This record gives sequence, C-alpha cells and structure tokens, in this order.
Amino acid sequence: MSRTDLLDREVAGALSELSAAAKRGLGDPALAELVVVRASQLNHCAFCLDMHLAIAREHGVSERQLDLLAAWEEAEGVYDERERTALALTEAVTVLTDRQVPEGVYEKAAQHFDDRELAHLIGLVVAINNWNRVMVSRRVAPGEYTP
Repeated sequence: MSRTDLLDREVAGALSELSAAAKRGLGDPALAELVVVRASQLNHCAFCLDMHLAIAREHGVSERQLDLLAAWEEAEGVYDERERTALALTEAVTVLTDRQVPEGVYEKAAQHFDDRELAHLIGLVVAINNWNRVMVSRRVAPGEYTP
C-alpha cells in the first residue's frame, strides 16, 4: 500500500499547511527542524525522523546536534539557550505531564520568543505531534520520503 493510500488528501493538506505556516512564522528553519526531530523522537515516529533528519541537514543543523538531541539537556555547549528553551517547550507540549505545560518552561520560552514566534513554535509542535500520530498509527515506514 502506498503512502497516498494511507493518508486522506484533505487531512494531509491541512497538516502540511499548518506545518508550513508554523515554520514560516518561527523564521528559523534549523531550529524548526530540531523541534520536529525531537518531538518525533519522543513519539517514536520513524518516518518523520527519517524525513526531518534529512531536512535538518539541508538547513545546516550539525551532526553533533542531531547525534545528541535525545540527551540535549546534558549536552552543555551543544545547543544555545534559545534552542534549549525551544526543546524544553517541545517536550512539555508533546508529553503534557500533569495536563499542562509547566509554568517555568512557558515563562522561559516567553523570554526567548516574542508572542508571534511563540505562537508559531507551539503551532509547529502541535503540527508535528499530529503528523507523528498519523504516521505511527497508519504504520508508514521510513524510507518513503524523497525531497
């Protein structure tokens, strides 16, 4: 079965539009890819990891950053403060422990991103979480992405 048989065209189009708008609004393609890769790691989405690791490399994300992303909190000096803040928010929104984003995580994000950027960052995390859930539940295998 091909990927197009697994996804409804309207749903895929809406998710694609949301993802693209959020990335544009964030205005930092490399940071956007770090965010979507980290969320995809948390959600165990092999298809999205395969796709977004390739895109991250195209946007200049270093191999070191990609290699250490699963342990970003312990990787001192590898991610700048803005990246670390975005990754913390990504994890909080993706996992939603205690049914909310911790106040400290949100407040720190609001210090590093203006209101518009923060809205787009959260929109991007929401979009990739949706994509991850679609691709994992429909069992879309990695290796089908072509740039």
